[in-house]
Amino acid sequence: MMAVSSACKDGSKVAMDNGKYVRYTPEQVEALERLYHECPKPTSLRRQQLIRECPILSNIEPKQIKVWFQNRRCREKQRKEASRLQGVNRKLTAMNKLLMEENDRLQKQVSQLVYENSFFRQQTQNQAATLATTDTSCESVVTSGQRHLTPQHPPRDASPAGLLSIAEETLAEFLSKATGTAVEWVQMPGMKPGPDSIGIVAISHGCPGVAARACGLVGLEPARVAEILKERLSWFRDCRTVDVLNVMSTGNGGTIELLYMQLYAPTTLAPGRDFWLLRYTSLLEDGSLVVCERSLNNTQNGPTMPPVQHFVRADMLPSGYLIRPCDGGGSIIHIVDHMVLEPWSVPEVLRPLYESSMLLAQRTTMAALRHLRQISQEISQPSVTGWGRRPAALRALSQRLSKGFNEAVNGFTDDGWSLLESDGIDDVTLLVNSSPSKMMGINLGYNNGFPSVSSSVLCAKASMLLQNVPPAILLRFLREHRSEWADSSIDAYSAAAIKAGPCSLPGARAGGFGGQVILPLAHTIENEEFMEVIKLENMGYYRDDMTIPGDVFLLQLCSGVDEHAVGTSAELVFAPIDASFSDDAPILPSGFRIIPLDSSTDAASPNRTLDLASALEVGTAANKATGDNSGHSGSAKSVMTIAFQFAFEVHLQDNIATMARQYVRSIIASVQRVSLALSPSRFGSNNAFHLPPGTPEAQTLARWICNSHRFYLGVELLKCESSESILKSLWHHSDAILCCSLKALPVFMFANQAGLDMLETTLVALQDITLEKIFDDNGKKTLCSEFPQIMQQGFMCIQGGICLSSMGRPVSYERAVAWKVLNNEESAHCICFMFINWSFV
Repeated sequence: MMAVSSACKDGSKVAMDNGKYVRYTPEQVEALERLYHECPKPTSLRRQQLIRECPILSNIEPKQIKVWFQNRRCREKQRKEASRLQGVNRKLTAMNKLLMEENDRLQKQVSQLVYENSFFRQQTQNQAATLATTDTSCESVVTSGQRHLTPQHPPRDASPAGLLSIAEETLAEFLSKATGTAVEWVQMPGMKPGPDSIGIVAISHGCPGVAARACGLVGLEPARVAEILKERLSWFRDCRTVDVLNVMSTGNGGTIELLYMQLYAPTTLAPGRDFWLLRYTSLLEDGSLVVCERSLNNTQNGPTMPPVQHFVRADMLPSGYLIRPCDGGGSIIHIVDHMVLEPWSVPEVLRPLYESSMLLAQRTTMAALRHLRQISQEISQPSVTGWGRRPAALRALSQRLSKGFNEAVNGFTDDGWSLLESDGIDDVTLLVNSSPSKMMGINLGYNNGFPSVSSSVLCAKASMLLQNVPPAILLRFLREHRSEWADSSIDAYSAAAIKAGPCSLPGARAGGFGGQVILPLAHTIENEEFMEVIKLENMGYYRDDMTIPGDVFLLQLCSGVDEHAVGTSAELVFAPIDASFSDDAPILPSGFRIIPLDSSTDAASPNRTLDLASALEVGTAANKATGDNSGHSGSAKSVMTIAFQFAFEVHLQDNIATMARQYVRSIIASVQRVSLALSPSRFGSNNAFHLPPGTPEAQTLARWICNSHRFYLGVELLKCESSESILKSLWHHSDAILCCSLKALPVFMFANQAGLDMLETTLVALQDITLEKIFDDNGKKTLCSEFPQIMQQGFMCIQGGICLSSMGRPVSYERAVAWKVLNNEESAHCICFMFINWSFV
């Protein structure tokens, strides 16, 4: 027989009984390869069938066929692994090259700063010596140390030759920013470059305007990268329109384009920005492709763009993309964005939005790089489907949601929006659009059996300033606890307008808010944005002539929910959709946008999280929980923008306007209440939210709960030593732990995270839930009969059963334990319940 080890060395040999080997014939190898592609792992019966079906293999034993297939699969696996490692090696080599270039640039920057420092020190010493001997005016001394400001250029000639001169100058200035030391770049706080990261991200320091720079690797060829980036509307969510007004070719094979671009305002409190630009695309001698841009605000003898209503003309300093081919495929890209956004035109409290290079990096520079990486993944992994990727269709849906929300926030008159009169209070702005088809890009008429009517859209919007609440945490709360702020009748009304045509104002409504189910659709590579469908169950809504019961579906886009991401703005945008989810269905996005105003505070404490320790501790413990910068937490500000849209029949405009005002005002009140509850410092202020009278500090209560559990039950509830770790462990305990008062009608006063999840409530709303509300009839009987035992014996074990959440959803639990919580004076303070292995039914 053949030795198996010899066969593994060469799968193209046949073993003979005499121990000698002869090579497979080419025909036999071809037949085996063909069979391998049909079935790479055949069973014993299949191998015997192969021999019968292929006479050319009749002289080979089935065992040898098995060895050949084993070797073939091994070689295939080795080839795939080698290909994967080669790809990783190419990526690491390119990243290493990028890091070495960045290191060289930083060394040049250090050398330049050392030289400038030495020069200024020598100059200061000379001035001091001069002051000692002569009477020099203070003004000359002060001004001599100032930075040299870039002089204003005289008007430029906008003839073809003049535009080419501007283009070449723009190219040189852009390259000096992308690869040199023309701007002092500092690493973006919280961004760590590496082979799996988005790349190297930096922001400017000490230069005019705001500037950001990013370097990274993408698996796309340079020409494809340039094509994608030039289509700014496909990836830049803040971009409203880009019009190419003129194109001319240059003698060196490049192109010059004159562009007019409009950007949405991020809030309702500021106008949008527009730019009059020159874009120069050229190919460098080393094969790199460059796309650079700059503003053309100071030209003559050529086309110009006059000021546009509702926009402030901003200035783009030389910016663009340097795209270099990478060995083995793909590209190395350098992105620079440098703008002067005219912060003087907005209220002072909003100026950080227009003076923050960090915000520019997140919303523009990093957005471009992330979009390229997303496209690259979809091309390289075409067979991956579902949750692991974002197909183009879903990406188009996300663009529609974002654009619709931005249109609602801005309300431009050329889209048909007009302002409604105020009711005397200017906290909510109402706009109406009587011809929304242009705005939505589709027909708002309904063709599902109901007569098409002349429909309109009303938008209610507002902006509010938030203090000391991380945007990511607040937005995550709004997403997970919709019932805390949403009105189910409004959801039903909006869905009815989508599903069954415009209907009357909701009043007496069939059905009610039955629960929320989140159905994921897709997410981006780094999970910074995800799309989902929200199913609101057992909702009912009606027209004047009929009732339409059913579920309500919302298409929802969420981003910025990671509190570890430094200074990131957060958005929650949703729109009612029909269950059929047709492509031509109207989408009226509504939602929230929260943008941090104090980037320095956000950058200083990127790891602050909403656990019980940071939310409930007071005094020195709170300072430890929030980090070294907790003393500045009161100055952490963000601006929230709210916009809600409603489709309606024209004759119902007054009723809808009244309803929309009330609804948005109720949302504002809910957000203010929730923000106060989520603020880490709310217990440190006399005017802040407090637990009911008599409730101890969170650490003290946690210690009482654990000590009483050990005293009455004889076992440790937690295995912790310090009071700080006890509180954190109790908060993250897998079982639901809830404390209720000892009043005649016991009310909950505390719960850990699992307890809040089980009751589907918050620390604020928890105090409105009584103990009897969460038990069914059997549970109430058991509780009434056994409650005296808790007070006498100190504890009680409850058999498994069913309880109810605050939303009325049934919750099953394997068993429950209740015990009396003693304070420092060993008197009863409250009753603690622990529900073990609970789950929603």
